[in-house]
Amino acid sequence: MAKLQIRKVGDEALRKVCRPVDAITPRVLTLLDDMVETMRTANGVGLAAPQVGILRRIVVIEVEPGEVIELINPKIIAYSGEQDGQEGCLSVPGRWGMVKRPMHVTVRALNRKGEEFEITGHELLARCFCHELDHLDGGLYIDKAYAMDEDDE
Repeated sequence: MAKLQIRKVGDEALRKVCRPVDAITPRVLTLLDDMVETMRTANGVGLAAPQVGILRRIVVIEVEPGEVIELINPKIIAYSGEQDGQEGCLSVPGRWGMVKRPMHVTVRALNRKGEEFEITGHELLARCFCHELDHLDGGLYIDKAYAMDEDDE
């Protein structure tokens, strides 16, 4: 596995729409593994492929330690409720913003075996699904934030 370079705000890869994954190849499997290692090393809870310069519809999330969720070609198929919360992003270091998101989100995606599945997240996981899937369409949380803070460092 290899730690990948996380792209920062201003990098044009973060503003592009990603292409679907056509086949689960060894390269895709390696990317999933490398993304998990990169996310963990950076102390993140989610990482989307464009954040490491790969314009494919791939996301990894680990809200609960040891419970990695891999999403290939994910799509939000249902959402409900509403929550306000603070978000940060590995691609926007040192900044935090308040963002309104759904409380419950269901995503349909492929797993690493190419099998379709659905997963529903609540609260933080729902927020992560929305945040990471926004990356796949060139969006950043700062586009939706209604208040922003910066670290005092």
